[in-house]
Amino acid sequence: MIELNRGARERELEARTERFIREVVIPFERDPRIDHHGPTDELRRELQARAREAGLLAPQVDEAWGGYGLTHRETATVLRACGYSMLGPVAMNCMAPDEGNMHLFQKVMTPSQKTRWLRPLAAGEIRSAFMMTEPDDGAGSDPSMMTTTARRDGDAWVIRGRKWLITGADGAGVAIIMARTEGGATMFLADMDTPGIVIERTLGTIDRSMPGGHGVVRLDDVRVPADQVLGEVDQGFRYAQIRLAPARLTHCMRWWGAARRAHDIATDYACRRKAFGKALIDHEGVGFMLADNEIDLKQAQLTIDWCAWVLDQGEQGTHESSIAKVAVSEALYRIADRCVQILGGMGVTEDTPVQQIFRDIRAFRIYDGPSEVHRWSIAKRLKKAWQPPSR
Repeated sequence: MIELNRGARERELEARTERFIREVVIPFERDPRIDHHGPTDELRRELQARAREAGLLAPQVDEAWGGYGLTHRETATVLRACGYSMLGPVAMNCMAPDEGNMHLFQKVMTPSQKTRWLRPLAAGEIRSAFMMTEPDDGAGSDPSMMTTTARRDGDAWVIRGRKWLITGADGAGVAIIMARTEGGATMFLADMDTPGIVIERTLGTIDRSMPGGHGVVRLDDVRVPADQVLGEVDQGFRYAQIRLAPARLTHCMRWWGAARRAHDIATDYACRRKAFGKALIDHEGVGFMLADNEIDLKQAQLTIDWCAWVLDQGEQGTHESSIAKVAVSEALYRIADRCVQILGGMGVTEDTPVQQIFRDIRAFRIYDGPSEVHRWSIAKRLKKAWQPPSR
Protein backbone atom coordinates (compact mmCIF):
# COMPACT_ATOMS: atom_id res chain seq x y z
CA MET A 1 0.00 0.00 0.00
CA ILE A 2 1.41 3.41 -0.96
CA GLU A 3 1.89 5.68 2.04
CA LEU A 4 0.90 9.27 1.26
CA ASN A 5 1.53 10.74 4.72
CA ARG A 6 4.65 12.89 4.99
CA GLY A 7 7.01 12.72 7.92
CA ALA A 8 8.15 15.66 10.03
CA ARG A 9 11.58 15.84 8.37
CA GLU A 10 10.02 15.86 4.92
CA ARG A 11 7.57 18.63 5.79
CA GLU A 12 10.27 20.72 7.48
CA LEU A 13 12.61 20.43 4.48
CA GLU A 14 9.77 21.31 2.11
CA ALA A 15 8.91 24.45 4.09
CA ARG A 16 12.57 25.46 4.38
CA THR A 17 13.08 24.91 0.66
CA GLU A 18 9.99 26.96 -0.24
CA ARG A 19 11.24 29.88 1.88
CA PHE A 20 14.74 29.65 0.42
CA ILE A 21 13.44 29.66 -3.15
CA ARG A 22 11.08 32.60 -2.62
CA GLU A 23 13.33 34.75 -0.45
CA VAL A 24 16.81 34.00 -1.82
CA VAL A 25 16.68 32.40 -5.27
CA ILE A 26 13.83 34.16 -7.12
CA PRO A 27 15.47 37.60 -6.73
CA PHE A 28 18.38 36.27 -8.85
CA GLU A 29 16.15 35.34 -11.81
CA ARG A 30 16.98 38.54 -13.70
CA ASP A 31 20.68 38.37 -12.91
CA PRO A 32 22.78 39.25 -16.00
CA ARG A 33 24.91 36.17 -15.32
CA ILE A 34 22.18 34.02 -16.89
CA ASP A 35 23.25 33.75 -20.51
CA HIS A 36 21.81 32.03 -23.57
CA HIS A 37 22.82 28.61 -22.26
CA GLY A 38 21.99 29.01 -18.59
CA PRO A 39 23.43 30.38 -15.33
CA THR A 40 27.18 30.95 -15.41
CA ASP A 41 29.46 29.12 -13.00
CA GLU A 42 30.02 32.37 -11.12
CA LEU A 43 26.30 32.64 -10.45
CA ARG A 44 26.04 28.92 -9.69
CA ARG A 45 28.75 29.17 -7.05
CA GLU A 46 27.11 32.20 -5.43
CA LEU A 47 23.71 30.50 -5.29
CA GLN A 48 25.18 27.28 -3.94
CA ALA A 49 27.00 29.20 -1.23
CA ARG A 50 23.60 30.55 -0.14
CA ALA A 51 22.13 27.03 -0.18
CA ARG A 52 25.05 25.74 1.88
CA GLU A 53 24.40 28.42 4.49
CA ALA A 54 20.74 27.38 4.56
CA GLY A 55 21.63 23.69 4.95
CA LEU A 56 20.03 22.87 1.61
CA LEU A 57 22.96 21.94 -0.64
CA ALA A 58 22.51 18.55 -2.34
CA PRO A 59 19.88 17.42 0.20
CA GLN A 60 19.26 14.23 -1.76
CA VAL A 61 22.69 12.63 -1.20
CA ASP A 62 23.68 10.52 1.78
CA GLU A 63 24.79 12.18 5.00
CA ALA A 64 28.39 11.07 4.34
CA TRP A 65 28.43 13.47 1.38
CA GLY A 66 26.69 16.38 3.05
CA GLY A 67 23.02 15.61 2.38
CA TYR A 68 20.13 14.12 4.31
CA GLY A 69 19.98 10.68 2.71
CA LEU A 70 16.46 11.30 1.43
CA THR A 71 14.23 8.53 0.14
CA HIS A 72 12.88 8.92 -3.38
CA ARG A 73 9.54 10.02 -1.92
CA GLU A 74 11.20 12.65 0.26
CA THR A 75 13.32 13.75 -2.70
CA ALA A 76 10.13 14.25 -4.71
CA THR A 77 8.74 16.64 -2.11
CA VAL A 78 11.95 18.68 -1.83
CA LEU A 79 12.69 18.82 -5.58
CA ARG A 80 9.15 19.90 -6.42
CA ALA A 81 9.61 22.78 -4.00
CA CYS A 82 13.05 23.74 -5.34
CA GLY A 83 11.81 23.62 -8.95
CA TYR A 84 9.50 26.58 -8.28
CA SER A 85 12.35 28.70 -9.64
CA MET A 86 14.31 27.59 -12.69
CA LEU A 87 17.42 28.51 -10.67
CA GLY A 88 16.35 26.46 -7.65
CA PRO A 89 17.81 23.08 -8.66
CA VAL A 90 21.08 24.78 -9.64
CA ALA A 91 21.24 26.60 -6.31
CA MET A 92 20.56 23.41 -4.33
CA ASN A 93 22.91 21.25 -6.42
CA CYS A 94 20.19 18.85 -7.52
CA MET A 95 20.05 19.77 -11.21
CA ALA A 96 20.69 17.37 -14.08
CA PRO A 97 23.11 15.85 -14.89
CA ASP A 98 24.84 16.27 -11.52
CA GLU A 99 21.96 14.90 -9.44
CA GLY A 100 21.71 11.73 -11.54
CA ASN A 101 25.47 11.31 -11.61
CA MET A 102 25.69 11.65 -7.82
CA HIS A 103 23.04 8.95 -7.48
CA LEU A 104 25.04 6.59 -9.70
CA PHE A 105 28.35 7.48 -8.04
CA GLN A 106 26.95 6.54 -4.62
CA LYS A 107 25.83 3.17 -5.98
CA VAL A 108 28.81 2.15 -8.10
CA MET A 109 32.03 4.08 -7.32
CA THR A 110 34.94 2.65 -5.39
CA PRO A 111 35.85 4.42 -2.12
CA SER A 112 38.83 6.15 -3.72
CA GLN A 113 36.71 7.31 -6.68
CA LYS A 114 34.12 8.73 -4.27
CA THR A 115 36.79 10.72 -2.47
CA ARG A 116 38.20 12.03 -5.74
CA TRP A 117 34.96 12.92 -7.55
CA LEU A 118 31.77 12.43 -5.52
CA ARG A 119 32.84 14.52 -2.53
CA PRO A 120 33.67 17.68 -4.55
CA LEU A 121 30.63 17.17 -6.78
CA ALA A 122 28.25 16.98 -3.82
CA ALA A 123 29.96 20.00 -2.28
CA GLY A 124 29.44 22.05 -5.45
CA GLU A 125 33.17 22.42 -6.06
CA ILE A 126 32.87 20.85 -9.52
CA ARG A 127 30.18 19.99 -12.06
CA SER A 128 29.86 16.79 -14.07
CA ALA A 129 28.74 15.52 -17.47
CA PHE A 130 27.24 12.26 -18.71
CA MET A 131 28.43 11.36 -22.21
CA MET A 132 26.18 8.79 -23.83
CA THR A 133 24.20 10.47 -26.64
CA GLU A 134 25.86 10.64 -30.06
CA PRO A 135 25.19 12.55 -33.30
CA ASP A 136 24.66 11.18 -36.81
CA ASP A 137 24.06 7.41 -36.73
CA GLY A 138 25.21 6.91 -33.15
CA ALA A 139 23.46 6.22 -29.86
CA GLY A 140 20.36 8.22 -29.04
CA SER A 141 17.04 6.69 -28.05
CA ASP A 142 18.65 3.37 -29.03
CA PRO A 143 21.85 3.04 -26.95
CA SER A 144 22.80 -0.14 -28.82
CA MET A 145 23.77 2.06 -31.79
CA MET A 146 26.74 3.44 -29.85
CA THR A 147 29.74 4.11 -32.09
CA THR A 148 32.20 5.46 -29.50
CA THR A 149 34.74 2.73 -28.75
CA ALA A 150 37.22 1.95 -25.99
CA ARG A 151 40.13 -0.46 -26.48
CA ARG A 152 42.48 -1.82 -23.85
CA ASP A 153 46.08 -0.65 -24.12
CA GLY A 154 48.22 -1.99 -21.31
CA ASP A 155 47.02 -0.60 -17.99
CA ALA A 156 44.78 1.98 -19.67
CA TRP A 157 41.86 2.35 -22.08
CA VAL A 158 41.85 4.48 -25.22
CA ILE A 159 38.50 6.03 -26.11
CA ARG A 160 37.57 7.40 -29.50
CA GLY A 161 34.26 8.83 -30.70
CA ARG A 162 31.96 11.82 -30.70
CA LYS A 163 29.13 12.82 -28.36
CA TRP A 164 26.49 15.52 -28.49
CA LEU A 165 23.77 17.10 -26.35
CA ILE A 166 26.15 16.60 -23.44
CA THR A 167 24.62 18.71 -20.70
CA GLY A 168 27.08 20.83 -18.76
CA ALA A 169 30.15 19.74 -20.71
CA ASP A 170 31.51 23.28 -20.87
CA GLY A 171 32.94 23.92 -17.42
CA ALA A 172 32.49 20.40 -16.03
CA GLY A 173 35.19 18.89 -13.86
CA VAL A 174 34.51 15.22 -14.51
CA ALA A 175 32.62 13.17 -17.09
CA ILE A 176 31.14 9.71 -17.32
CA ILE A 177 31.98 8.47 -20.82
CA MET A 178 29.98 5.58 -22.25
CA ALA A 179 31.88 3.59 -24.86
CA ARG A 180 31.49 0.27 -26.61
CA THR A 181 33.84 -2.45 -25.39
CA GLU A 182 34.32 -6.01 -26.55
CA GLY A 183 31.58 -7.49 -24.34
CA GLY A 184 29.08 -4.65 -24.37
CA ALA A 185 29.55 -1.10 -23.10
CA THR A 186 31.62 0.37 -20.28
CA MET A 187 31.46 3.58 -18.27
CA PHE A 188 34.70 5.49 -17.77
CA LEU A 189 35.51 8.42 -15.49
CA ALA A 190 37.65 11.20 -16.91
CA ASP A 191 38.60 14.67 -15.78
CA MET A 192 37.45 17.11 -18.44
CA ASP A 193 40.99 18.46 -18.90
CA THR A 194 42.20 15.00 -19.98
CA PRO A 195 44.09 15.28 -23.29
CA GLY A 196 41.89 14.34 -26.25
CA ILE A 197 38.59 15.62 -24.79
CA VAL A 198 37.63 18.46 -27.12
CA ILE A 199 34.46 20.55 -26.76
CA GLU A 200 33.68 21.46 -30.37
CA ARG A 201 30.84 23.82 -29.57
CA THR A 202 27.89 24.48 -27.29
CA LEU A 203 24.57 23.99 -29.05
CA GLY A 204 21.90 26.66 -29.17
CA THR A 205 18.78 25.12 -27.62
CA ILE A 206 15.35 26.34 -26.53
CA ASP A 207 16.07 25.65 -22.85
CA ARG A 208 18.51 27.61 -20.70
CA SER A 209 18.36 26.32 -17.16
CA MET A 210 21.45 24.10 -17.05
CA PRO A 211 24.95 25.53 -16.46
CA GLY A 212 27.23 24.92 -19.44
CA GLY A 213 24.37 24.28 -21.86
CA HIS A 214 24.55 21.22 -24.12
CA GLY A 215 27.82 20.52 -25.89
CA VAL A 216 29.25 18.60 -28.82
CA VAL A 217 32.33 16.71 -27.61
CA ARG A 218 35.01 14.94 -29.62
CA LEU A 219 37.03 12.15 -28.00
CA ASP A 220 40.39 11.90 -29.76
CA ASP A 221 42.15 8.82 -28.36
CA VAL A 222 41.40 9.79 -24.78
CA ARG A 223 43.62 7.72 -22.50
CA VAL A 224 41.95 6.65 -19.25
CA PRO A 225 43.71 4.56 -16.56
CA ALA A 226 42.09 1.22 -15.75
CA ASP A 227 41.27 2.39 -12.20
CA GLN A 228 38.94 4.99 -13.72
CA VAL A 229 36.45 2.42 -14.99
CA LEU A 230 33.12 3.09 -13.26
CA GLY A 231 31.95 -0.26 -11.92
CA GLU A 232 32.76 -3.31 -14.03
CA VAL A 233 33.89 -3.54 -17.62
CA ASP A 234 31.10 -4.34 -20.12
CA GLN A 235 28.35 -3.46 -17.59
CA GLY A 236 27.71 0.09 -18.80
CA PHE A 237 24.19 -0.50 -20.06
CA ARG A 238 23.19 -2.06 -16.73
CA TYR A 239 24.57 0.92 -14.82
CA ALA A 240 22.78 3.27 -17.19
CA GLN A 241 19.49 1.76 -16.03
CA ILE A 242 20.46 2.32 -12.39
CA ARG A 243 20.91 5.99 -13.23
CA LEU A 244 18.18 6.63 -15.79
CA ALA A 245 15.01 5.54 -13.97
CA PRO A 246 15.56 7.81 -10.93
CA ALA A 247 16.93 10.59 -13.18
CA ARG A 248 13.79 10.54 -15.33
CA LEU A 249 11.74 10.90 -12.19
CA THR A 250 13.77 13.77 -10.73
CA HIS A 251 13.28 15.63 -14.02
CA CYS A 252 9.54 15.21 -13.41
CA MET A 253 9.91 16.55 -9.86
CA ARG A 254 11.89 19.66 -10.77
CA TRP A 255 9.73 20.65 -13.73
CA TRP A 256 6.57 20.01 -11.72
CA GLY A 257 7.69 22.89 -9.53
CA ALA A 258 8.25 25.09 -12.59
CA ALA A 259 4.78 24.27 -13.93
CA ARG A 260 3.31 25.12 -10.52
CA ARG A 261 5.03 28.51 -10.74
CA ALA A 262 3.61 29.17 -14.21
CA HIS A 263 0.16 28.17 -13.00
CA ASP A 264 0.38 30.49 -9.99
CA ILE A 265 1.39 33.40 -12.22
CA ALA A 266 -1.44 32.68 -14.67
CA THR A 267 -3.99 32.34 -11.86
CA ASP A 268 -2.91 35.65 -10.32
CA TYR A 269 -3.16 37.36 -13.70
CA ALA A 270 -6.57 35.85 -14.46
CA CYS A 271 -7.94 37.01 -11.11
CA ARG A 272 -6.65 40.58 -11.50
CA ARG A 273 -7.06 41.19 -15.23
CA LYS A 274 -10.51 42.20 -16.47
CA ALA A 275 -11.96 41.88 -19.96
CA PHE A 276 -15.52 42.27 -21.22
CA GLY A 277 -16.68 43.47 -17.83
CA LYS A 278 -15.33 40.76 -15.55
CA ALA A 279 -12.15 39.05 -14.38
CA LEU A 280 -10.59 36.65 -16.89
CA ILE A 281 -11.04 33.71 -14.51
CA ASP A 282 -14.81 34.26 -14.65
CA HIS A 283 -14.77 33.56 -18.38
CA GLU A 284 -15.16 29.83 -18.81
CA GLY A 285 -12.53 29.72 -21.54
CA VAL A 286 -9.93 30.86 -19.01
CA GLY A 287 -11.37 29.43 -15.81
CA PHE A 288 -11.62 25.96 -17.32
CA MET A 289 -7.98 26.09 -18.46
CA LEU A 290 -6.93 26.87 -14.89
CA ALA A 291 -9.15 24.07 -13.61
CA ASP A 292 -7.49 21.67 -16.05
CA ASN A 293 -4.10 22.86 -14.77
CA GLU A 294 -5.11 21.94 -11.23
CA ILE A 295 -6.19 18.50 -12.40
CA ASP A 296 -2.96 17.90 -14.35
CA LEU A 297 -0.80 19.10 -11.45
CA LYS A 298 -2.45 16.76 -8.97
CA GLN A 299 -2.37 13.77 -11.31
CA ALA A 300 1.29 14.45 -12.09
CA GLN A 301 2.13 14.76 -8.40
CA LEU A 302 0.48 11.45 -7.60
CA THR A 303 2.22 9.74 -10.52
CA ILE A 304 5.60 11.03 -9.30
CA ASP A 305 4.92 9.84 -5.75
CA TRP A 306 3.76 6.44 -6.97
CA CYS A 307 6.92 5.90 -9.02
CA ALA A 308 9.10 7.18 -6.16
CA TRP A 309 7.38 4.68 -3.85
CA VAL A 310 8.20 1.87 -6.28
CA LEU A 311 11.86 2.89 -6.29
CA ASP A 312 11.85 3.04 -2.50
CA GLN A 313 10.76 -0.62 -2.44
CA GLY A 314 14.08 -1.49 -4.08
CA GLU A 315 12.57 -2.07 -7.51
CA GLN A 316 14.39 -0.94 -10.66
CA GLY A 317 11.31 1.03 -11.74
CA THR A 318 12.04 0.93 -15.47
CA HIS A 319 8.41 0.40 -16.49
CA GLU A 320 7.04 2.76 -13.87
CA SER A 321 9.50 5.55 -14.71
CA SER A 322 8.58 5.28 -18.39
CA ILE A 323 4.92 5.72 -17.47
CA ALA A 324 5.78 8.67 -15.22
CA LYS A 325 8.05 10.30 -17.79
CA VAL A 326 5.34 10.29 -20.47
CA ALA A 327 2.40 11.19 -18.25
CA VAL A 328 4.14 13.93 -16.29
CA SER A 329 6.09 15.56 -19.13
CA GLU A 330 2.98 15.81 -21.29
CA ALA A 331 0.80 17.05 -18.40
CA LEU A 332 3.34 19.73 -17.48
CA TYR A 333 3.59 20.80 -21.10
CA ARG A 334 -0.19 21.22 -21.26
CA ILE A 335 -0.04 23.35 -18.13
CA ALA A 336 2.74 25.58 -19.43
CA ASP A 337 1.00 25.96 -22.79
CA ARG A 338 -2.27 26.99 -21.14
CA CYS A 339 -0.43 29.51 -18.97
CA VAL A 340 1.11 31.18 -22.03
CA GLN A 341 -2.36 31.34 -23.57
CA ILE A 342 -3.98 32.80 -20.46
CA LEU A 343 -1.35 35.52 -20.21
CA GLY A 344 -1.91 36.43 -23.85
CA GLY A 345 0.67 38.86 -25.19
CA MET A 346 2.48 38.95 -21.87
CA GLY A 347 2.87 35.18 -22.06
CA VAL A 348 5.31 35.39 -24.95
CA THR A 349 7.42 38.13 -23.37
CA GLU A 350 10.22 37.93 -20.82
CA ASP A 351 8.21 40.02 -18.35
CA THR A 352 7.37 36.77 -16.54
CA PRO A 353 9.27 33.44 -16.41
CA VAL A 354 6.32 31.64 -18.02
CA GLN A 355 7.67 31.72 -21.59
CA GLN A 356 10.99 30.21 -20.46
CA ILE A 357 9.24 27.57 -18.36
CA PHE A 358 7.23 26.68 -21.47
CA ARG A 359 10.43 26.36 -23.52
CA ASP A 360 12.23 24.22 -20.94
CA ILE A 361 9.28 21.90 -20.42
CA ARG A 362 8.95 21.46 -24.18
CA ALA A 363 12.52 20.20 -24.24
CA PHE A 364 11.75 17.86 -21.32
CA ARG A 365 9.38 15.89 -23.55
CA ILE A 366 12.51 14.78 -25.44
CA TYR A 367 15.21 14.64 -22.75
CA ASP A 368 15.75 11.29 -21.03
CA GLY A 369 13.77 9.59 -23.78
CA PRO A 370 11.01 11.05 -25.94
CA SER A 371 7.43 10.06 -25.20
CA GLU A 372 7.23 7.89 -28.30
CA VAL A 373 10.18 5.71 -27.24
CA HIS A 374 8.77 5.25 -23.74
CA ARG A 375 5.37 4.33 -25.17
CA TRP A 376 7.10 1.79 -27.43
CA SER A 377 8.94 0.33 -24.41
CA ILE A 378 5.73 0.13 -22.40
CA ALA A 379 3.95 -1.65 -25.26
CA LYS A 380 6.86 -4.06 -25.66
CA ARG A 381 6.64 -5.03 -22.00
CA LEU A 382 2.89 -5.48 -22.33
CA LYS A 383 3.41 -7.86 -25.22
CA LYS A 384 6.06 -9.80 -23.32
CA ALA A 385 3.75 -10.24 -20.32
CA TRP A 386 0.68 -11.05 -22.43
CA GLN A 387 -0.96 -14.46 -22.18
CA PRO A 388 -4.07 -15.60 -24.07
CA PRO A 389 -7.14 -15.48 -21.83
CA SER A 390 -8.27 -18.83 -20.51
CA ARG A 391 -11.43 -20.16 -22.10
